[in-house]
Amino acid sequence: MCVSTAPAEFTGTTLYAGRLTHPEHGLIHVLGYQNTAVSHASGPNAMLLHLPAVEMTPDNFLSVGREHDLLERMVEAVRPTAASADEDGPAWMGEADAPVVHVFQHDVYTVVLASEPTLVPAALARVPWPQRPALSPELFAFYAEKYPGHAMAVCCFDTAQAARAKPLLLWYEPLDPDRLCLPALDCHTGGVPPLDADVATDHWVVYGTDEAPEGWGVPVPDRKRMRHELRSFLPDRIMGEYYGEPMPNGDFVLRHEDLLAGDLARVRRVGPP
Repeated sequence: MCVSTAPAEFTGTTLYAGRLTHPEHGLIHVLGYQNTAVSHASGPNAMLLHLPAVEMTPDNFLSVGREHDLLERMVEAVRPTAASADEDGPAWMGEADAPVVHVFQHDVYTVVLASEPTLVPAALARVPWPQRPALSPELFAFYAEKYPGHAMAVCCFDTAQAARAKPLLLWYEPLDPDRLCLPALDCHTGGVPPLDADVATDHWVVYGTDEAPEGWGVPVPDRKRMRHELRSFLPDRIMGEYYGEPMPNGDFVLRHEDLLAGDLARVRRVGPP
């Protein structure tokens, strides 16, 4: 479950979406992302994540430090309480002030972080040559048309680097605070994602909120032992679901009110806005 700039295989994906009021940043969403990536390209490759964010900088990417198994522990915590997903999976449903692009190192990735998709191709020249993937003009024309106003994170890697990658964890001010959206658009060929196709899934989706009522979900494992900076971006409790059936291509979306009700059956797979 990912879009890549060249042929690749991604398995065992875990996605995390959280909503909370941070003591410094106010109401934010937090995205966690981890998978097992194997590049089938002859050179560098990259994962593409589109984000419904108002504005982002390298400071929005959080270091997990020694908590390299954070998302794995979340999955183990929610696994006993997760219901089996329906065979058909979730139902299908049909701005920053100035354009900004950043290129920086985060864990094993060289990240191109742009305030809109059209800025990515020109910024690729700033990626070190050993990590610089080839980009399809058609792919970024697709993002520019289908996801205007979305931030883009292009995480450049090779297979050896991806095997050592820690989970990505980042926060942002969302375009819609009441709508948790996880980027799950899928295409591993380097081409344009087929929006009318069903795609294979093998991943956990975990949600958290700091407004959870008593008895909701399960505690975040070992949260109290984490350093304060990381802990401030995580709620006390989470819930989640596993998906392993073919589903329509698109993102996972859940209204915050449905999350508070513990109703993960309301999760939807949603195409471009």
